Amino acid sequence: MIAVEPKPTKEVCAEFRFHAAKVEPLRQQVQQVAGMAQLFKALADDTRLQLVYALSQEELCGCDLSVLLGISQAAVSHHLRTLRQLRLVTSRREGKVVYYTLADAHVEAIIAQGLAHWKE
Repeated sequence: MIAVEPKPTKEVCAEFRFHAAKVEPLRQQVQQVAGMAQLFKALADDTRLQLVYALSQEELCGCDLSVLLGISQAAVSHHLRTLRQLRLVTSRREGKVVYYTLADAHVEAIIAQGLAHWKE
């Protein structure tokens, strides 16, 4: 058996130069988006995205959403819980019926921008 000597590797980090004038000012700005992936993870699910889109058009109750999407009320409730935890959706009670709507105009803008991009 022939012994193979490992090839000498060049130390990349020793020669690596970065543009400090560009990187340092961005460091804090980049850290502002930490955790925002949860928002996009929630919207990455087709059912949740359809719920958010429907609510961007109209305030709807859980029953309406269930019929609209063709899924059970339990499934709607599960998805709405996730959306409420991320403060994307808000609710109000009218007697026994709970109505849902988007939490604010920012959420509507995210959906509108995403849809405009998707249609291009």
